[in-house]
Amino acid sequence: MRTELKKDEKLLIIIRHHWLKLILPIFAWILLTVLLFVFVPVKIALISALLTAIYPLYLFFEWKNCIWAVTSMRVVDEAGFFSRYSKESPLDKINNVEYDQSLWGRMFGYGDVEIQTAAEMGDTTYKMIHFPKLLKDTITHAQEEYKMGQVKNQAQQLANAIKESMPVASQNNISVSDEIDKLFVLMQKGAITQEEYIVQKNKLLGT
Repeated sequence: MRTELKKDEKLLIIIRHHWLKLILPIFAWILLTVLLFVFVPVKIALISALLTAIYPLYLFFEWKNCIWAVTSMRVVDEAGFFSRYSKESPLDKINNVEYDQSLWGRMFGYGDVEIQTAAEMGDTTYKMIHFPKLLKDTITHAQEEYKMGQVKNQAQQLANAIKESMPVASQNNISVSDEIDKLFVLMQKGAITQEEYIVQKNKLLGT
């Protein structure tokens, strides 16, 4: 991946087009090479075969450099060997991810993936992706982890702000920030919902 990771950003997965995209040009080159050696003198056939091999080699490097990388913060779409293309979709801007597989796609492990983002960014469909379900599930899981991390950071910032504003004497007792931390742990374990967490937090804060 050419895109540099940000601070605390983790690379989760890299997906490419399915290898079947390379089969047709490689088969065509092999067939052409055989015909050249049958109907053309050996030296000319060899030179022609080497020259025509440039195209499938170019397609291979294009395939290798066309990736979809999922990180803990975004989805990165990169393409191009000589030319360069890059597009980023932040996880919090992705509204929905869908994948579609035909019968042949299920047999060989390829399919289409559609990423629906915020209105200004538009929707994008990626064709013939290797492991489409894995790409979709990785994005969904990364979104959940990202949202949970955002909530946890906000709760920690709020707890720290409350603790700093409290008198030193009251900090030695059971503080409001401690209670908020306990509520957040309960929400993480699924004992209470996010709505219940917000209601109880507001009661502790007296708002």
